[in-house]
Parts: sequence; C-alpha cells; structure tokens
Amino acid sequence: MSTVTLYIDGKAVEVPAGSTILQAAQMAGIAVPNLCHHPFLKPSGACRMCVVEVEGARALMASCTTPAVQDMRIFTESPRVVEARKTVLHLLLANHPLDCLTCEAAGDCQLQDYSYRYGVEKSMYQGQRTSYPVDASNPFFLRDYEKCILCGRCVRVCDEIMGVNAIDYAHRGFKTKIATAFDGTLQESPCVFCGNCVTACPVGALVPKMQKGQGRPWEIQKVRTVCSYCGVGCQIYLHVRNGKVVGVSPADGPANRELLCVKGRFGHDYLHHPERLTKPLIREHGAFREATWDEALGLVASRLSEIKEKHGPAALAGLASAKVTNEENYLMQKLVRGAFGTNNVDHCARLCHASSVAGLAISFGSGAMTNSIAETEGADAIFVIGSNTTEAHPVIGSYIEMALKRGARLVVADPRTIDLAHKADVFMQQMPGTDVALLNGMMNVILKERLYDKEFVAERTEGFAEFAETLESYSPEYVEGITGVPAGTIREAARLYAKAERAAIFYSMGITQHTTGTDNVMSIANLAMLTGNVGRESTGVNPLRGQNNVQGACDMGALPNVFPGYQKVDDDAARAKFEKAWGVTLPSAPGLTMMEMMNAITQGKIKGLYIMGENPMVSDPDLGHVDETLDDLEFLVVQDIFLTETAQKAHVVLPGAAFSERDGTFTNTERRVQLVHKAVDPPGDSLPDWRILVRVGRLMGLEMDYSHPSEIMAEIASLAPNYGGITHDRLGTAGLQWPCPSRDHPGTRFLHKGQFTRGKGKFMAVTYKPAAELPDEEYPLVLTTGRMLYHYHTGTMSRRSAGLHAHRPAGYVEINPKTAQDLGVEDGDMVSVESRRGRIHIQAAVTGTVPKRVVFIPFHFVEAAANVLTNPVLDPIAKIPELKVAAVRVRPSEKGGAGE
Repeated sequence: MSTVTLYIDGKAVEVPAGSTILQAAQMAGIAVPNLCHHPFLKPSGACRMCVVEVEGARALMASCTTPAVQDMRIFTESPRVVEARKTVLHLLLANHPLDCLTCEAAGDCQLQDYSYRYGVEKSMYQGQRTSYPVDASNPFFLRDYEKCILCGRCVRVCDEIMGVNAIDYAHRGFKTKIATAFDGTLQESPCVFCGNCVTACPVGALVPKMQKGQGRPWEIQKVRTVCSYCGVGCQIYLHVRNGKVVGVSPADGPANRELLCVKGRFGHDYLHHPERLTKPLIREHGAFREATWDEALGLVASRLSEIKEKHGPAALAGLASAKVTNEENYLMQKLVRGAFGTNNVDHCARLCHASSVAGLAISFGSGAMTNSIAETEGADAIFVIGSNTTEAHPVIGSYIEMALKRGARLVVADPRTIDLAHKADVFMQQMPGTDVALLNGMMNVILKERLYDKEFVAERTEGFAEFAETLESYSPEYVEGITGVPAGTIREAARLYAKAERAAIFYSMGITQHTTGTDNVMSIANLAMLTGNVGRESTGVNPLRGQNNVQGACDMGALPNVFPGYQKVDDDAARAKFEKAWGVTLPSAPGLTMMEMMNAITQGKIKGLYIMGENPMVSDPDLGHVDETLDDLEFLVVQDIFLTETAQKAHVVLPGAAFSERDGTFTNTERRVQLVHKAVDPPGDSLPDWRILVRVGRLMGLEMDYSHPSEIMAEIASLAPNYGGITHDRLGTAGLQWPCPSRDHPGTRFLHKGQFTRGKGKFMAVTYKPAAELPDEEYPLVLTTGRMLYHYHTGTMSRRSAGLHAHRPAGYVEINPKTAQDLGVEDGDMVSVESRRGRIHIQAAVTGTVPKRVVFIPFHFVEAAANVLTNPVLDPIAKIPELKVAAVRVRPSEKGGAGE
C-alpha cells in the first residue's frame, strides 16, 4: 500500500494514499472539529467547521474532502482557521434556540462543545428565527426541528447506509428543513425507526424518548455489552442511572459498527417491566405462591430425583436457551447429562437452524456461517434466499445495502415480495417448499453453460458425477412448472451468481423450516461449491441465526447428539474426556430432540422437564397439541424472566436474570464470541441463570464449583477444541471467532480456506420432494410464517417494550388482493384462518406482497398464534418441523382473539 507523508501542526504524519486531511489528522490523534462528517458516509464538506489552512493555498480547505498530498503542510488552529470556525458557529446559533448552551443535551452535543471551545456564547447575528413544534408523533424518538443545524447526516445515513430514503431536505433557503415526503409524519413515511439517524445527529435535534429527562451525560454510566435480540451480535452501550437502564446507544462493534435496528435501539425497556419475575413460584392447588430459593430449589431437585429413581434417567429432559450465555448453556447441558443422566437436551435451534447444522456438517464438515458479516460489503454478487434480511437481521440488511451502493449485484428468492426484492437485479418468487427445485434449476444452467469452477470442483470436492447426473432433469422449463418462477428468470439468476468473482449466499428460516430443510441447505452448499464461492473472503454460505445466542447454544452442546464443540456423545474418546472432567458416568445413546420430547411426553416416556428461557407454548408447531402435552408432565420447571405462556403451566417457576444483569459471553451468527457485561442488579430475588443451575446441580449430586462465568469458560476451553483459545481476558471489545484452538490463535474470519473441515467438500445428489402438506379443495391456500421488524420471536421481550408494542400492537394475515376479492375480504377485516390443526381469528392485511395462493402470518402474537396452524411433521435428518408450509383456508369472520 502506497503512503504519503504530510505535516499537520508541525507533526509528520504518514497515511495511506487517498486519505483525506481529516482522516490523516484523526490518525495522528489531532481533533479537527466537524459537524457534517461521519466516518461511514461519503464526505460532503457542507458545514465548513473542519476547514484547515494549507500552506500555499489561497483559501481555507475543507479537511473532510481535501486529499492528503505528499509534503503538504497543514495548520488546524491558525488564526484564520479559528476565525472561520467562529463565524460558522455564529451563523448556526443565529437560528438556534437561545438556551443552546444550557439545554439538556449539554455534554452530548457537538455544537455546544465547539461553542465552548471557541468562546462563542451567543450569535453576533440577529434576525428571523424558524419556529417549529417538536414532532413527538412516533413512539421512539423526538424530532426538534429548531435544534436541527441541517448538517444532513440523518438524510445521508437513511440513504447511504439504510437505503430507506425516508427523509430529505424540504423547501428552500431560510425555510429549509429535514422532512419526509410531503412533510408528513415519520409514521406515514417508509421510516423503519432504526434510530441510526439519532446516532448520527451531532446536536439535540433527535432524542430517544426513553432517554428524555433521564439526566445529563455525566450522570449516566455507559456499560458496553451485546444486544439481546437477533443473532447479528450488535454491541451496545446500556445507559445506567440509579440502578436502572435508562437508554441504549450503539457501540462500534465488529458486527454492527455503530449501526442498530429499531429493537436494538429502542426495544430494551422490557428490562424494567413490572411483570418481571422477582421471586420463585410454586404451584399449589392450581395457583402460584411465592417461595424462598431454598424451598423452590429443594422441590425441583427432589422431584426430578424421584422421577429419575422411579422411571430412569430417560424420563427426564431439559431445554436450554438461545437467550442466555454460553456459560449458562454449558451448565444446562452438563446438568442434564451429568445429574439427570440423559442426553435428552435440546433448544430452539431445533425450530430454526437444526437443518443448517446438519446440512452444512454433511457438505462441509462444519455447520456454521462460513464468513464474517463485514465481508458482505466486498461481495460482487449476493444471493438472498429464504431470508427477509432487512426485517429479521436489519444490520446485515444494511451491509447488503452498502454493498449494492458499491456496485454489487443482488439476486433474491422468496415467496413474498420482501423489501430486498425491490432492490434486486433478479427476483424469483417461488412457491413455498420448492427451494430444492429452484436451486437445482440454477445449477442445471451453470453446468449446461459451463459456468462452474472446474478447478475448484476437481481439487476440493467429491461426489460431483452423481450430483451432476441428478441435475440433468432440472431444466429451467421443468423447474418453472414446480416453482412458478419463469425459466428465463432462473437462467438470469444463475448467470449473475456464477459469473461473479466473489458471490455470497445468505439464507435463514425460509430455507430451514421444512421437511426438506436439510436438503435445502445441502443444495445451497452444492451451489457454492459448484462456483468455487466458499473458502474465500466475501463469499460463502451464510445462515443467519435468529436469536442472540442460538449459535452459542449449539456450540455448547445443548443438542441431544453432541457434547460442547460438536463432539459426538456416542464417541468413546469424547465421552471419556467429559466423564473425567465432570466426575460422572455419561450416557452414550443420543437423546431426544425437542419435538421428539413432546411426543415422548404424550406417550408417557418423559415425566419431568426443565425449561430454561424457552417458550414452546408460542414457538412450537401445532400449539393445541403442545398445550395438552405439557399438561401430561408429572413435573415441569420453567426458568425465565417473565411468566410466559409456558411458565404459566409450570409446577415451579424460577426467576432468572436478563442479559443486562449478568456477565458471560454470547456467540453471534458469524461465530464471534463476545463479552456480555453486567450493568444492573437482577430485580428482587431473581438470580443469574448460571447461579441457579449450579445450585440445582449440587442438590442433585453433581459437582459444580464456580465463582464467576470466566471460570466456566475456562472449563469450556479445556474441553471444546474450537473454543480452546477463548478466555474472557482475551475477548476485549472485538471478541474472537471460532475455531480458535489455542491462546495464541487470532480466531478465524472465514472457514474452509484451502481445505474443508471434512477434507473435501461433498456434493450431495438432492432431488426435489414436495412439502408434507399441500393445498387441496378443503384447504386451498398455503400458509407461510415469519418474523416482522418490530417484534421478536414469541414476543416475550418485544411486546413488553412500550414503543415496539405501540407501533405494532397486533398480528395480521397478508392476503393477495385477488385472493381477498375471491373471499369477499377487505383490508382490515377480521378473518378466520383454519388448518387441520386449529383455527385463529386475525385481521386481514390485503397486499401484493404475497402471491395469490399464499398467505403469511408473523408468529409473535399469542392472541392469534400462527403456530396453532402449523404442521409438526419433521425433517427426517434434522428433526425440524415444517413451519413454513401448511395448507389453510381463510373465511370472513366477525370474531377476534385467540386461537381455537
């Protein structure tokens, strides 16, 4: 990399060629004032606060737009520069509230800071001032137009980073303001309330409602941690005052780089919701009563031990959690295996990405995201299939948007016309459940037109001949008849992906939640290997994990067939290692998966169940059956932060801690292990989950002796090779990506470089199989389900966030306008949606987002729970239920409310 040397205030500074003067000054630790500049945005040079004097130049130069040149001599605080900056401040203050230097933004406003720095107490200019009311119409933040300095940062973030374009400059001259189209409210605009404009604002014009009136910046303690929502792993600061979280702001983490979504920025007020559990509860005579910890844990240990003694270890089971830390998931599976004596342990990955773990392990040898989030920007082509990325993983959606701004091409395949479909070069709207056919059709084109990477296939893969033979029959014309995607569109998508130098695939539950989910994942792996798009930067197969620590829960062995680090329970050497470490004899037979547990309860084989941080009464398919099943248990323990729908059925409820109330680690979707820091104490008598598990284990005779989660991670590192070099003291703010086998290993940005984990990548000959339940005369429509931007999973957290709930208080069913017309349904009508398993009443949202034969329901709302309707039939390999395809009928209804 070529460099240039310049002199700033007499100091020699060497910087990469192409740097601006402002960047050079920042590298040298010299603070040059600026208001319109932001490191993620294109330089605009609008505010003129960053002007500097360049020797030999007639005029002052904007440092944010002026390139650094060899031997350039720059003065950042010369008399000319200081006078120019004062003039800018006087002009800004001339049309600014008179209380600027004393308003509550003090200490968190660059305009105030610079005014104090240069001694500008009030403007020397007098004249007309704009007068606008504060816009408080949305539930998330305030817009104070009078404090706006028109720097344009918010406009540019919304355009360049988010790609939403909800706001822009409106009017002209003195009347210029930042506004939505037609100067309406943000509620009426495309705004997604990500809050990144709030972060970018250098003054007090945009203020989160949660933080309003919560104190001056110097009264707030900021604790760095990791967001509790999706699997992106965004780092955040929790703002703490008087023992409470009063606000959230983004940290510059490796996954999010100061970006957040609406939930991460505004959705953490659930932490202090009045419904938080604060004491253990014991059910007596059909109702709960409060109990002491000794009483509750004594009952838990004695009842579970009794069941084990009477019916054997296999009569017990445990569900770990994608919401708690790695250390806590490790202890949960250790408790089940070491104290219960069974491998009947699972968690919600069974409902989302079990097929990713299985499929990628078969094809590549490792069932995790191959590449890093930040690499997305460097891709030449991006293929998004079965992932509504901008709603389910909004920050990764922002990375895709930034890649598109840099010239990347985009292919989207989804049954719904999602947001990214409008930005795609090629959009394929396949029928739900036809992904294998679609992918095979693309690969048929790539083979026929010899667009595949022959060298990669020959040197790094096996099984190609049988795979290629299978593709022969999947011509685009044949595939069109299965998927509904025009043959020409399939060809166009295949060529775009195959011809790219660096192509990356992103997928989520639209691929995995099928009876053919493992086949879908292996087909995606086939496509990546066929084109050589794996094992290199900005390529790969990237499953987007749905919850903050679902990757970590898998890594920790919260699965029925593997110990931590994916070491098989039926491997004698692996089992002996854990037996020696834990001082117990461990079972060798793999346990039951989550869905198999439910069937075993119905059959009377499982009598006791310990659930930590899961809510199967909303998340599982065929909820009517789940409801009846949990009633069949002799003893149910639920450990959570709220009295969830599942906790309401428990015999004992144990109050755990939220993410803000404990230390530990989360592992995000890109395999990055990051520190979680305690910011506040748990409410009442509630405890961090690891402390509860330690006490239960000891009462059941299992040796557990830890004083801090760092000690638990040390034990994990000693037993799981992929975490071998990970310790709390190494993680810092950047974390480490596994595999990280030793203390001197830097972690792994992308997998399978030079060689797959399994040696050679394996092509799998996958054929299309239809979904288990197809529409017919009785149930003529296909139901598919998914997430929405403003809510999360079973709604336990997001529906207790005031802003999120106010913005999206109820569920809906999306119906195509032609289908709605045929049904006699109008937008906003109440309808009945019925499958062979149950019926719900829900409001209709008539929209072209779904095609004529498909309806869509978000699964967050228990009052109209989509999973009352969904099909519990399983993928034979991953044992994941088919949540994405169910046959339903829709009828007009006058009734609203719960499922039947």
